[in-house]
Amino acid sequence: MDAAGIEEMFQGLGPVTIKRMFGGKGIYHLGRIVAVEVGGEVLLKADGESSPEFAAAGSSQWVYEGKKGNPVKMPYWSIPEAAYDDPDEMAKWVRLAYEASLRAE
Repeated sequence: MDAAGIEEMFQGLGPVTIKRMFGGKGIYHLGRIVAVEVGGEVLLKADGESSPEFAAAGSSQWVYEGKKGNPVKMPYWSIPEAAYDDPDEMAKWVRLAYEASLRAE
């Protein structure tokens, strides 16, 4: 996904900074990581408080295979499908990601 597309997704949150990282991109708001772009998909940050909301909305958690073949769950979730067609819905999810980033400290 290009920078303009990412910025449009996050317009309900405010300006974002995009930095290259581990074969993808890190997406930051006010210096805090709120999402990653991996393989062309934007994944939003979540934590123990917000993960159930993502799961209930049908999102999937980013999981990769670790060195010993064990699954490693990352604190990033896919964006719920409904958010792609509704800017207000997208704003809700990107705000949840920002709130999770604030709680991470």
